[in-house]
Amino acid sequence: MSTDFFLAIEDAHFCFQNTLLDSCTQNRDLPLKSTAKKMIKFFLMVNKQGQTRLSRYYEHVEINKRTMLEAEVIKNCLSRSKDECSFIEYKDFRLVYRQYAALFIVVGIDQTENEMAVYELIHNFVEVLDKYFSRVSELDIMFNLDRVHIILDEMVLNGCIVETNRNRILAPLFVLDKVAEG
Repeated sequence: MSTDFFLAIEDAHFCFQNTLLDSCTQNRDLPLKSTAKKMIKFFLMVNKQGQTRLSRYYEHVEINKRTMLEAEVIKNCLSRSKDECSFIEYKDFRLVYRQYAALFIVVGIDQTENEMAVYELIHNFVEVLDKYFSRVSELDIMFNLDRVHIILDEMVLNGCIVETNRNRILAPLFVLDKVAEG
């Protein structure tokens, strides 16, 4: 398969996401996209040992600060019991987390975002992963990180939730899989 084909798919995906970004900022009556407030600040997936398996930041954070932020966030979430609330006030934002077997998914959001909506986003993300990988595991995530990032990018764009329909989220991956087979 030629690299031109994959570049064309990537360009189409980028154009589609920019269109969604424009509609995301218009629907919220926000100013231009460069100054639009990001509702979701970061998305992390970590295991019980505290190892980060996936991270996506929607605001610029320096690498050394990311490491410190992830360590503190992971420590806060892993130290909580299952009986405690899954929403944590942390510095100037909130943490929403959910545990699935040995994996924790942690999302940092601003003060205006709805915690329950993000909690459901996390669950929807895991359901999409389950549908694509047929019972997702930590190894699936580690060895198919590019696919997991595509799924997350289809759901969240520039810190805004843009898609929740499982079939529409997975459509680009099914196209890529079909191209890879043929």
